[in-house]
Amino acid sequence: MNYDYQQIDDVIHSRIRTSIMAVLVSVEEADFNYLKEKVNATDGNLSVHIKKLEEAGYVSVKKIFVDRKPVSRYKITSKGYKAFESYIKMLESIVKKN
Repeated sequence: MNYDYQQIDDVIHSRIRTSIMAVLVSVEEADFNYLKEKVNATDGNLSVHIKKLEEAGYVSVKKIFVDRKPVSRYKITSKGYKAFESYIKMLESIVKKN
Protein backbone atom coordinates (compact mmCIF):
# COMPACT_ATOMS: atom_id res chain seq x y z
CA MET A 1 0.00 0.00 0.00
CA ASN A 2 1.26 3.51 -0.80
CA TYR A 3 1.57 6.34 1.66
CA ASP A 4 2.06 10.05 1.20
CA TYR A 5 5.54 10.79 2.52
CA GLN A 6 4.75 14.51 2.28
CA GLN A 7 2.46 14.13 5.29
CA ILE A 8 5.45 13.36 7.52
CA ASP A 9 6.18 16.37 9.75
CA ASP A 10 9.43 17.86 8.44
CA VAL A 11 10.01 19.78 11.65
CA ILE A 12 10.18 16.57 13.70
CA HIS A 13 11.62 14.34 10.96
CA SER A 14 15.29 14.84 11.72
CA ARG A 15 17.38 12.51 13.86
CA ILE A 16 18.24 15.18 16.39
CA ARG A 17 14.77 16.79 16.53
CA THR A 18 13.10 13.39 16.82
CA SER A 19 15.48 12.58 19.68
CA ILE A 20 14.81 15.91 21.41
CA MET A 21 11.07 15.33 21.18
CA ALA A 22 11.41 11.75 22.45
CA VAL A 23 13.35 12.97 25.49
CA LEU A 24 10.97 15.85 26.21
CA VAL A 25 7.86 13.71 25.90
CA SER A 26 9.24 11.49 28.69
CA VAL A 27 10.11 14.25 31.22
CA GLU A 28 8.34 17.28 32.66
CA GLU A 29 11.16 19.56 31.52
CA ALA A 30 14.86 19.32 30.75
CA ASP A 31 17.76 21.73 30.78
CA PHE A 32 20.11 22.23 27.86
CA ASN A 33 22.91 20.06 29.26
CA TYR A 34 20.54 17.18 29.99
CA LEU A 35 19.26 17.28 26.40
CA LYS A 36 22.79 17.57 25.08
CA GLU A 37 23.81 14.46 27.01
CA LYS A 38 20.74 12.42 26.04
CA VAL A 39 20.78 13.42 22.37
CA ASN A 40 24.58 13.32 22.10
CA ALA A 41 24.81 16.56 20.11
CA THR A 42 27.17 19.50 20.13
CA ASP A 43 26.05 22.79 21.70
CA GLY A 44 25.66 24.50 18.35
CA ASN A 45 23.84 21.63 16.67
CA LEU A 46 21.45 21.19 19.59
CA SER A 47 20.75 24.95 19.71
CA VAL A 48 19.81 25.07 16.03
CA HIS A 49 17.44 22.11 16.30
CA ILE A 50 15.81 23.31 19.52
CA LYS A 51 15.25 26.72 17.89
CA LYS A 52 13.46 25.07 14.97
CA LEU A 53 11.19 23.17 17.40
CA GLU A 54 10.56 26.40 19.32
CA GLU A 55 9.65 28.29 16.14
CA ALA A 56 7.12 25.57 15.29
CA GLY A 57 5.58 25.94 18.76
CA TYR A 58 6.50 22.36 19.71
CA VAL A 59 8.89 23.29 22.52
CA SER A 60 8.85 26.14 25.02
CA VAL A 61 11.90 27.56 26.75
CA LYS A 62 12.23 29.15 30.14
CA LYS A 63 15.47 30.96 30.90
CA ILE A 64 16.39 31.22 34.57
CA PHE A 65 19.48 31.89 36.66
CA VAL A 66 20.91 29.27 39.00
CA ASP A 67 23.82 30.44 41.12
CA ARG A 68 24.06 33.51 38.87
CA LYS A 69 24.47 31.31 35.77
CA PRO A 70 21.89 31.26 32.96
CA VAL A 71 20.03 27.97 32.54
CA SER A 72 17.61 27.18 29.73
CA ARG A 73 14.81 24.75 30.59
CA TYR A 74 12.81 23.15 27.79
CA LYS A 75 9.36 21.65 27.82
CA ILE A 76 7.22 20.05 25.15
CA THR A 77 4.06 22.07 24.46
CA SER A 78 0.61 20.56 23.99
CA LYS A 79 0.96 21.37 20.27
CA GLY A 80 4.33 19.59 20.28
CA TYR A 81 2.93 16.58 22.08
CA LYS A 82 0.10 16.25 19.56
CA ALA A 83 2.51 16.68 16.64
CA PHE A 84 4.90 14.07 18.03
CA GLU A 85 2.02 11.66 18.66
CA SER A 86 0.82 12.14 15.06
CA TYR A 87 4.38 11.68 13.78
CA ILE A 88 4.76 8.37 15.63
CA LYS A 89 1.34 7.17 14.43
CA MET A 90 2.30 8.05 10.85
CA LEU A 91 5.51 6.02 11.11
CA GLU A 92 3.62 3.10 12.68
CA SER A 93 1.06 3.15 9.86
CA ILE A 94 3.86 3.10 7.27
CA VAL A 95 5.48 0.11 8.97
CA LYS A 96 2.20 -1.78 9.31
CA LYS A 97 1.20 -1.22 5.66
CA ASN A 98 4.47 -2.48 4.22
